[in-house]
Amino acid sequence: MSEEIGVGPHPEPWPAGEHLDRELLRDGDRRNVIDRYRYWNVEAIRADLDDRRHPFHVAIENWEHDRNIGTVVRTANAFAAAEVHIVGRRRWNRRGAMMTDVYQHVRHHASVEDLAAWASAEGLPIVGVDNLPGAEPLETAELPERCVLLFGQEGPGLSEAARVAAAQVLSISQFGSTRSINAGVAAGIAMHTWIRLWSTPLS
Repeated sequence: MSEEIGVGPHPEPWPAGEHLDRELLRDGDRRNVIDRYRYWNVEAIRADLDDRRHPFHVAIENWEHDRNIGTVVRTANAFAAAEVHIVGRRRWNRRGAMMTDVYQHVRHHASVEDLAAWASAEGLPIVGVDNLPGAEPLETAELPERCVLLFGQEGPGLSEAARVAAAQVLSISQFGSTRSINAGVAAGIAMHTWIRLWSTPLS
């Protein structure tokens, strides 16, 4: 029998604080959150994350309702990315996000050009990630501390517009027979590479 996730009702007397959700205190907290956030309401969790988000952004093209987007959002939340940007179709499959999208800032851009204009105004270089000819290996590249990591649609990869918008394109080294790896996996690898370069491990 699998272990039940989370915690049950909080013993009375309940702790006080505006960050706490009375329904969770009463009924228990079975959400997929770290122990620090047990019984916290969504707004309080988002506000606390906002105080310590990292300065990198993640963007993914969404021209065909890519099912990897939920995974990208969930991973961006795990690594405290500043924001996730959906480029193309506004609608995306949230199932893979496992409700993390309620804690993670998600912005929509109708086109790559719109994303590029926003990034330029914010002073953020766009770093494309795709196994393209001439791409620099991610393993030896110098990722900017402030940047937008841009990923293409599952299958075709970065669109031509995305390649043009990217200040640099990085590839993930592969050693097997497959031509490419899953876009959600690639995003996780790139985000963790940024973490290793720029973030201090939590104590």
